[in-house]
Amino acid sequence: MTDAIRLRNITKTFGNNVAVNSFDLTVPAGALYGLIGPNGAGKTTLIRMILSILFPDQGDLTVLGHASAMEAKDRIGYLPEERGVYKKMRVGDFLTYMARLKGLDPPDLRDRIRDWLRRLDLAGTEGKRCEELSKGMQQKIQFIAAVIHRPDLLILDEPFSGLDPVNQRLMRELVMEEHRRGATILFSTHVMAHAEQLCDHVIMIHSGHKMLDRSLSDIRQASDPRHIIFEPLDPSADAAPLRSVPGVHEIDSKGTTWEISLSDDVNPATALASLVHAVMPVQVRVRRPSLEDIFVQIVSGTGPDTSNEQLREALREGGNTREAR
Repeated sequence: MTDAIRLRNITKTFGNNVAVNSFDLTVPAGALYGLIGPNGAGKTTLIRMILSILFPDQGDLTVLGHASAMEAKDRIGYLPEERGVYKKMRVGDFLTYMARLKGLDPPDLRDRIRDWLRRLDLAGTEGKRCEELSKGMQQKIQFIAAVIHRPDLLILDEPFSGLDPVNQRLMRELVMEEHRRGATILFSTHVMAHAEQLCDHVIMIHSGHKMLDRSLSDIRQASDPRHIIFEPLDPSADAAPLRSVPGVHEIDSKGTTWEISLSDDVNPATALASLVHAVMPVQVRVRRPSLEDIFVQIVSGTGPDTSNEQLREALREGGNTREAR
């Protein structure tokens, strides 16, 4: 089966700024890949090159077996990071126009549009002008425009940005539905939790460089757990005996539980047995590193319990970096 996306040695510069540097990527047909990294890392530039909106300075790429996305444009759906609808157009007319641009004009198109509007809690908006809708509603309209022609490849750039938690959940469900339908999906996000909830493979990018390209299951299996969540049987118990356990690096109190960070040179299983012997727990569990922990560890070149607060803030909802573009 032909890969949906193949990039080889792709580089893009803007003046003296190298936005994407010698980037390789293969996205198999039918996969669900997350492109993750802080704002300004190069995600949007990479997506725009895949879509032939921008052209690389060097390297080769194929999209759905073609040398240019333009040769397969009717098979591609795209939700851009910078939202934009034709504000003066009515919702139904806008979606009809976007569907026809993708070569879709069946007799039941209007019924299909109404069904999508209903599913996204937008019933009754068909006759409204796009400018009358909230930004979140306009974003959902653009999502419909990206999927109404049932694309083989769906590219979503920060699809959850600006949505409240209820609509984020709805969007996740719709993305998974498109994936089950058979669409190959590549979505970018700077919020690591979104990638953990959705994708089966992640590509980490930082300052234009690929830092990691692995399945989520492989990443989790390879990630050595360095944190233990410990709830003592006695809520007033003293943590001092735990601090004396060999390999305990730090203990952080979180209400009725403690989060214990282990040193790199200790076996977690050995430390766990010693902690249980030191203080009687009501529950104790190992917490594997999150994608945020792993990203910070890779980028900083230090242990997972070393905090880079600026970078961590950039990897959370509403976060940003100084270099964002």
